[in-house]
Amino acid sequence: MGRKKIDFFDARQRGFMLEVRCSGGKTYYQRYTDERGRERQYKIGPTDVLTLEQARRKARQVVAEALLGADPQQKRREMRAVPRLSLFVQERYLPYVRTYKNSWQTDETVLRIHVLPELGHLALDEVKADAIANLINRMRESGYASGTMNRVIVILRYMYNLARKWKVPGGIDNPATGLTAGPDVLRNRFLTEEETEILVRSIHADENQTAARAIMLLLLTGGRRNEITFAQWDYIDWKNKTLLVPKSKSGHARMIALNKPAIALLTSAPRIEGNPYIFPSPVTGRPSASLYFPWDRIRKRAGLPDVRLHDLRHSFASFLVNRGVSLYVVQGLLGHLHARTTQRYAHLTRETLNDAADLIQDAVRLPDAGFGHRGASVNGHAFRIGV
Repeated sequence: MGRKKIDFFDARQRGFMLEVRCSGGKTYYQRYTDERGRERQYKIGPTDVLTLEQARRKARQVVAEALLGADPQQKRREMRAVPRLSLFVQERYLPYVRTYKNSWQTDETVLRIHVLPELGHLALDEVKADAIANLINRMRESGYASGTMNRVIVILRYMYNLARKWKVPGGIDNPATGLTAGPDVLRNRFLTEEETEILVRSIHADENQTAARAIMLLLLTGGRRNEITFAQWDYIDWKNKTLLVPKSKSGHARMIALNKPAIALLTSAPRIEGNPYIFPSPVTGRPSASLYFPWDRIRKRAGLPDVRLHDLRHSFASFLVNRGVSLYVVQGLLGHLHARTTQRYAHLTRETLNDAADLIQDAVRLPDAGFGHRGASVNGHAFRIGV
C-alpha cells in the first residue's frame, strides 16, 4: 500500500521540510521545539505560492520566535479566532440585546441595512475608524439625518465595548470611540390638514395594503412603529376600544386608545388563519421590523419626502393640541412616562391660546379709524395713545 505523503528535510536548515503528497500537492513546514520542550510543526505554505527562499526565510523567523519564548502558532490561532463582524452580530450581539433591550429590532434594522452590507465581511480587528467614517460619509451623501448616522456609531461603539468585556478575539480596540456624525437635531415636523389629506390618499393607493394599513393606524393613534407593526389580534379590546402594548418603550404595558376610524380600519383588515399578527408581512408572515420602503414610496408619491414615519406621531399630537386637548391628556394618549417628554408640544398650546384670544375681535369691534395719532374721543374727552 503506497504512502499518502513523503517528508523531505532540508540539509541546510534544521527542521525545514517539504511535504509531498500523492495528490501532487507540496507544502513547506518548519519543525521546532516550544518552551515546554514539545515538538511542534508550523505550516508555512504551498510551493505554488512561495519560492524556496521565501519559505526558508519564514522558517528561520519561526525558529527565532520559538527560541525567544514566543509561540509561533499563537498569533495564527488568535487571528483565526477573530470572528467576522457579521458573525459577531448574529451569534453574540443580537441574542444578547434581545434579552433586555426593548428597541433591539431597531438595532437589527440599522445593522442589516447600513452596517453589515459595508463592514460585515471584515473581521472585528479589521474594522477601523476610517472605515466607519467612510460609511458615515456615504450615509450623509445619501441624505440620512445626523440622528440615524449617530445611531450607527453608538451601536458599533456599544458592540465593541461588549466584545472587549467578553474578551472576544479582535475586540480589544474600539474603532468607533470618538466618532460622531454631528449634533442630533430635535426636529418636530407637523403635517398640515392639507398635507394629511394628500398623504391619506397616497396611503390608500399603495400596492402594499398591509403596510399601508399599519401606517394609517400610526397616523390615527399616534402609536410607535413597533407598537403597531407587532400588534396581535388578541391585543384588541373591542368593547373598551383599546389596543394593548404588552411592553412599551418605557418598559411598561400601555393601552392605545382606538377611535372610530381606527376601529373601522381594524375591522376591515383581513385575518390570516393561524397568524396572530394584525399586519404580517405577506412574504414571511412575521411583522415587518421596518416600514421604510413602503413609507418612502407613500411619502414621495404624496410629495412629502421630508416627512419621517415618526412625524405621524408628532402630527397626531399636534392635531389634538391645536383643538384644545390638554397636554396631560396627550401625554396619556402617547404613552409618555414623563410629562417633560410631552412638553415639546407646549408651543402649540400657546398658539392655540393666541388663536382663541384673537376671537375677541368678533365680539369687540373697533372703529374703522382705530387709534391713530389724533387719539380718540369718549364723551367729549380726548385721549391720545403713546404720548
